[in-house]
Amino acid sequence: MSNKFHTPHINASPEDFAKTVLMPGDPQRSQFIAETFLEDAKLVNNVRGIQGYTGTYKGKRVSVMASGMGMPSIGIYSYELYNFFGVDNIIRIGSAGGISESIKLRDIIIGQGASTTTNFAVQYGLEGTFAPIASYELMKVAIEEADKIGASYAVGNLLSSDIFYNADPEASKKWKRMGILGVEMEAAALYMNAAYAGKRALAICTVSDHLFTGESLDAESRRSSFTEMMEIALNTAIRFEE
Repeated sequence: MSNKFHTPHINASPEDFAKTVLMPGDPQRSQFIAETFLEDAKLVNNVRGIQGYTGTYKGKRVSVMASGMGMPSIGIYSYELYNFFGVDNIIRIGSAGGISESIKLRDIIIGQGASTTTNFAVQYGLEGTFAPIASYELMKVAIEEADKIGASYAVGNLLSSDIFYNADPEASKKWKRMGILGVEMEAAALYMNAAYAGKRALAICTVSDHLFTGESLDAESRRSSFTEMMEIALNTAIRFEE
């Protein structure tokens, strides 16, 4: 008999989730991954349309569930997965805007760290500034898997921003000067939740547009580019399944 654990955001049982969850922002991307890559995928959560699935990939259990947009949203879902549903690893797979001149469209950024504009860390009452970083174990394996498929990737610092439309036109230039590779909106909160729970997290992002060149991918190109990122994340996930 299933032992459902009801939170305001997830209606499932701990056993419904694998130990590793891939977390795209978009619920439709969650569905795409489940239908394209997973065998015997089962919808285990659909509260507020945030689709979560569990199936098998190369014979190993893997879950995928959307996070929604922004750090408040991924902060909720990752906290509940880590603390209430027994999840050990969350791998964010999403899009990023390129900032560094070394980053090109369709490149993959593996987020070693996540600088941020958020006040998410205030809740911990730390007497200083917390530096959100990825799990070295997850990151090391993801790099190995990226090398196996010959992906074009960079490892470094992401910017997790609370702002999509910034009133300061110089903001991106300032972050670029500090070596930021790309900007997204979720990784820092995920990394902090993982640190507080004693779990592992990693953000892997595909560059869908570039803030300085003005280049961007159309919908179909984004779909095909994201597939490579998904394969890296899936192959990483199964190496942490018993």
